[in-house]
Amino acid sequence: MSLSAVIITKNEERNIERCLNSLIGVADEIVVVDSMSTDATADICRRYGCRVTSRPFTGYGSQRQYAAGLARTPYVLSIDADEVLSEDLRKSIIKLKHQGFTHRMYSFRVVSYVCGHTVEHSGMAPTVETRLFDRRFANWNLNDVGERLTYPKGVQPQFIAGDMYHHRCDDFGELDFKEIRNARLRGRLMAAAGINASLPFCWLRAAAAFMGCHIRDGAMLDGETGRRIAMTRFKATLEAYLTARNIFRGKE
Repeated sequence: MSLSAVIITKNEERNIERCLNSLIGVADEIVVVDSMSTDATADICRRYGCRVTSRPFTGYGSQRQYAAGLARTPYVLSIDADEVLSEDLRKSIIKLKHQGFTHRMYSFRVVSYVCGHTVEHSGMAPTVETRLFDRRFANWNLNDVGERLTYPKGVQPQFIAGDMYHHRCDDFGELDFKEIRNARLRGRLMAAAGINASLPFCWLRAAAAFMGCHIRDGAMLDGETGRRIAMTRFKATLEAYLTARNIFRGKE
């Protein structure tokens, strides 16, 4: 059976080749929806034979759903430009293709790496996610951020062996950039929900996010990496609340 890999990108020239190399022999086609990258992302994808479509970014959920809709096969693998299939996961998917897909959804572990280090805590502990699915029975919700795959009740994703490695950043500046970018999206959603916090409350929520990450999420167990992740959580939370506040004041 054939499989389409779908990727959404924007300025991912540092990551995309690592991702594409892990898909060789796994994906029969690779669909890339690029959000008007200004670097070499689209050119690199075309060199690998990907079908590249340019589309302004409209939110993570709608962008992923649009990408899945361009696939030519029923089964799709949703993977981000900064993610890589482990060799075990590659083998599991190739075996499924040879035997035939017997389930509508498949899930596997996603393991986070920050600056080359595996993260076991800090709110980034390994998760089990459904990323391989029959697109006729599943859709991404249209959330701008925090998007989720939705499918009929009663459908139970089949777990398969192997990990997907999520390389969140090569340095902490990149981590800050990504998290603050997403925080601005959350801030717009907060404003739409009527959240208009006072300035002291914004800082209080940011401090609470730092402490929650450090203690509840166990960032202290990840050493210096965990401390930096907690600081990023502080900055991102503050940015989200300030964005919502500024929207109410006509500054956004």
